[in-house]
Amino acid sequence: MTHRHQRILEIVNKQSIADVGQLSDALGVSTVTIRSDLDALDKRLLLRRVRGGAMAMQAARFERPVDVPTHSFTSEKERIGAVAAGMVRSGETIILDAGTTTLAMAMALPKDIEDVVVITSSLDIAIALEKHPGATVFVTGGKLKKSGRNPNSRSLVPPFAGLLLDHLNADFAYLCCAGIDAERGFTNANLEEAEVKRFMISAARRCVMLADRGKIGHVAGARIAPIQDITTLVTDRKANPTDVSELQKSGLKVILA
Repeated sequence: MTHRHQRILEIVNKQSIADVGQLSDALGVSTVTIRSDLDALDKRLLLRRVRGGAMAMQAARFERPVDVPTHSFTSEKERIGAVAAGMVRSGETIILDAGTTTLAMAMALPKDIEDVVVITSSLDIAIALEKHPGATVFVTGGKLKKSGRNPNSRSLVPPFAGLLLDHLNADFAYLCCAGIDAERGFTNANLEEAEVKRFMISAARRCVMLADRGKIGHVAGARIAPIQDITTLVTDRKANPTDVSELQKSGLKVILA
């Protein structure tokens, strides 16, 4: 292994994620060289290549570092959440799962909508909507999942998380995920949360997935659903057009926020 490869691994492993421009500046070489280095290290399974950079290698069954999506895509999540919030109509029953993007959606829910029933597995979303004048909020129940390093990830998971959902016929479910792949479908890092998401899909007439571009092309360890089971994906406008086209060819409607 070259000294440059060692330095790249040191930076990526220390930060969990690094982009091509940052590595180029740190090592004093061109972005073309860095991309070639990342491809070589990815083939050796020493890091995980993602669009625009690389992530530290880890088994897919483990959750991605919390600071990666929240730090890198905060504004994108807010835009995605705002677009999704604008899709909600008065009188609907909707399901929101636990995630930073669905929390952004809840916080952007228009104050003038009325008689909306919200079922959520997120304690943070329930609290955020507590004073919304037009929302009636139900929580799914279940075991409280430890939030780890993410203070906005207090979710309810099995056992008992599906009991309420078994009795619902919601209009829409709005969900988050950790990975989107045209062949492998929608995936998540946490097995318990993936189970709750499957309950939610079954309880809704239509399902909308909310995910920034960093999730596209990634496959996590727990499968949520195939592409065909999800009606719409709302992602950010910087998503790679080739990736978007591939998902659309699979029958998925894609909205760019």
